[in-house]
Amino acid sequence: MNAREIGMIIRERRKHLGVNQQTLSDLAGVGLNTLVTIERGEGNPQLSTLLTILDTIGLQMSIKLKTLDYETV
Repeated sequence: MNAREIGMIIRERRKHLGVNQQTLSDLAGVGLNTLVTIERGEGNPQLSTLLTILDTIGLQMSIKLKTLDYETV
């Protein structure tokens, strides 16, 4: 999933809840410009910021970590 898709999901969920961007930014404790940038799929937000926004609107994100095997030279 890329940043644009994540932004669309956040925007759609916010609208479904009937919350405007200013209210969500206040509830999540993030700046309005930060939220707008995330919803546009732009920028590179901190993971903690993204998780806070998702939590505020009742969404969760799971992250799968995978060990890569590298050959040592």
